[in-house]
Amino acid sequence: MSETLTEKNKEGWEAPRWLRTALLVAIGVGVVLLLVFAFRPQPVDVDLVTVERGTVEVVVEEDGRTRVRDRYEVRSPVAGDLRRPTLEPGDEVEEGEELLRIRGPEASLADARTQAQIRTRLEAARAGVERARAGVEAAEAGLVDAREEVRRQEILLREGGGSESALERARAMLRVREAEVRSAEFGVRAAEGEVEDLQLALQRPGPADGQELVLRAPVGGRILEMHRRSGGPVSPGEPLLEVGDPRAIEVVVDLLSADAVRVPVGAPVRLSGWGGGDLDARVRRVEPSGFTRVSALGIEEQRVNVILDPAAGDESEADEWARLGDGFRVEAAILLDQAQDVLRIPTGAAFRRGDGWAVFRAADGRLHEVEVEIGRRSQVWMEVVSGLEDGDRVVVYPGDAAEDGVRYRARN
Repeated sequence: MSETLTEKNKEGWEAPRWLRTALLVAIGVGVVLLLVFAFRPQPVDVDLVTVERGTVEVVVEEDGRTRVRDRYEVRSPVAGDLRRPTLEPGDEVEEGEELLRIRGPEASLADARTQAQIRTRLEAARAGVERARAGVEAAEAGLVDAREEVRRQEILLREGGGSESALERARAMLRVREAEVRSAEFGVRAAEGEVEDLQLALQRPGPADGQELVLRAPVGGRILEMHRRSGGPVSPGEPLLEVGDPRAIEVVVDLLSADAVRVPVGAPVRLSGWGGGDLDARVRRVEPSGFTRVSALGIEEQRVNVILDPAAGDESEADEWARLGDGFRVEAAILLDQAQDVLRIPTGAAFRRGDGWAVFRAADGRLHEVEVEIGRRSQVWMEVVSGLEDGDRVVVYPGDAAEDGVRYRARN
């Protein structure tokens, strides 16, 4: 018997069949699990943001330029020889101050044809004075209506039937009407100055008398531009210089016609990019006619000028406005609509799904595609009317790998 055990030990131990079978099954299961783990879908890396309540402002942004609102262009009333101007752009002048002198007209005013031309221009200038005065009356009537509207809104607000926004709009319109009255009054003075110049030209003696025609400032202000910086012959009606008050400044912004129709009169505007701090302005007028402009890409666009006035602010902001001159570039952001304390998400979180909008909401380790109703939209935020709740987390700028039901891994 001892010989038999010795022989078995020499042959080696052999595992039972059931053990070998179990080992092979375990190895196969392990390989299958390894393959499943290796080839299963990996979580999608995403950036998440939290749905929150806040303000959504709808603005339209465009470059603009400043200009003096009321300017007067001094023209030569007769043909003659202009003496070299002594004024420079930026010089201050008073109303009635001497600007230029013209001597030795090429055609004597005794000539019947020249006199007839000046009389015709004089009649047209007198008609311009009447039109300017009618404009003053119309502007003053609008000012009375604006003051009544402000009083009405103040009464409604005290009695609980109005709102701060309605009162602010009425006050903005009042400032617009006041500016229109000032502009109309300036137009009257400018038209009267033109009549005076033509009357002097008509009464001027002939060249043999050796007298000079003196052109005087029709209004007080500054020299904005000199069209003629040297002496020499001039012809009737030739522009010589421009006078205006740089403190009465406005901003012109040309918008696409599709944007201009959405801009209400009195809308608040923020001006920047001019070299100083931000300035507050208001929309005074949206011009009724547009024009065609070719874009940098060679596309014809229909544009409309929107006129802005400085908003009533503190003295520091008034000093900032005083630093702006005629023809300065600014960046204007016009507020079209505003909603406060609403659910909002970044614009990059929503995407089109058919005719509506959808987002990917992150919950329970997976992404869920959710249809949402979008309200106001700005360049940064979108208002969520329905579909999400405060505190939900959504994917911002989802990639092609983001799908409904996939697992995700947050980067942030």
